[in-house]
Amino acid sequence: MMKRIAVFPGSFDPFTKGHECIIHKALNLFDEIVIGIGENTSKKYLFDVEKRKNHIASIFKDTEKVRVEVFSGLTVTFCQAIGAQFIVRGLRDSKDFGYERSIAQMNQEISGIESVFFMTVPEYTAINSTIVREIHKSGGDIDLFVTNSAFLV
Repeated sequence: MMKRIAVFPGSFDPFTKGHECIIHKALNLFDEIVIGIGENTSKKYLFDVEKRKNHIASIFKDTEKVRVEVFSGLTVTFCQAIGAQFIVRGLRDSKDFGYERSIAQMNQEISGIESVFFMTVPEYTAINSTIVREIHKSGGDIDLFVTNSAFLV
């Protein structure tokens, strides 16, 4: 039987407890999950890519089925390069679904790679990386929203 490999792509600037929740839900369905940190050269990040990679790796250091990689270009191209058949996406609300559905349909059309959606738990629906970055930039404590946030400093 073929190994079920999924990619959870994102910029993860930073990787929040909402993202973490999605990975824990997806672990039951896949043999391996690759958290793919996408690099967009036209985007300005608060945390550099190595800090983001080390931060995420620290969260899943004891989870054999999870690895973290950095990629550039299309997510589906990355999936094809590593033999992933699925893309994992997290949803907080219906607005996320509308946005993610369009991307999933385009990805499926150009590559045949299927997207699988997971709802985050209610207590994490308000968390988003943009707000967490603003709290951090303003000197606030982000520990409520980010596991192992010390790896980002």
